[in-house]
Amino acid sequence: MTACLNKEILKIGLVSVSDRASQGIYADQGIPELQSWLESAITTPVEFETRLIPDEQPIIEKTLIELVDQSACHLVLTTGGTGPAKRDVTPDATLAISDREMPGFGEQMRQVSLHFVPTAILSRQVGVIRHDSLILNLPGQPKAIKETLEGVKDSEGNVIVRGIFSAVPYCLQLLNEIYVETDPKICDSFRPKSARR
Repeated sequence: MTACLNKEILKIGLVSVSDRASQGIYADQGIPELQSWLESAITTPVEFETRLIPDEQPIIEKTLIELVDQSACHLVLTTGGTGPAKRDVTPDATLAISDREMPGFGEQMRQVSLHFVPTAILSRQVGVIRHDSLILNLPGQPKAIKETLEGVKDSEGNVIVRGIFSAVPYCLQLLNEIYVETDPKICDSFRPKSARR
């Protein structure tokens, strides 16, 4: 049973998937980078739920289900575990617990990353909907996280290729009616005129 989503405060689940970071071998960088960027980009009230877990598909699935169904997160962002290696199972877990796939998010993340590294084509990141919540797989590297969220900019700061977060506020509005605003200097969110307040 889905928890009732709060219509006023955006709740975001942040999940870092890493065997070594979850074992304390090194400090996790994914969640701090994600939270820092989101706090600077989002201008409406926001709360975070964070999880640091190993690359185990059953654990990832359970965590995603918990964040959506029990914690009532409007948006869940994962970082790590999206490559072709055998231990990279984040997309598999995400698809397994989804109701619908949103392929444009994965396509755009790879498009953005290809401006920086040719190995972006090896990424298996996906975007999905579970109930009324959006779940997105992001890269594992802090630099790549910011790039995929924010997009490609020229030397003067003009956007060449939009990052995925420019579409997230309108997607959440369509899913559960929450109205999210962003700082246009960091990420200009897009929605049709008829959907603006």
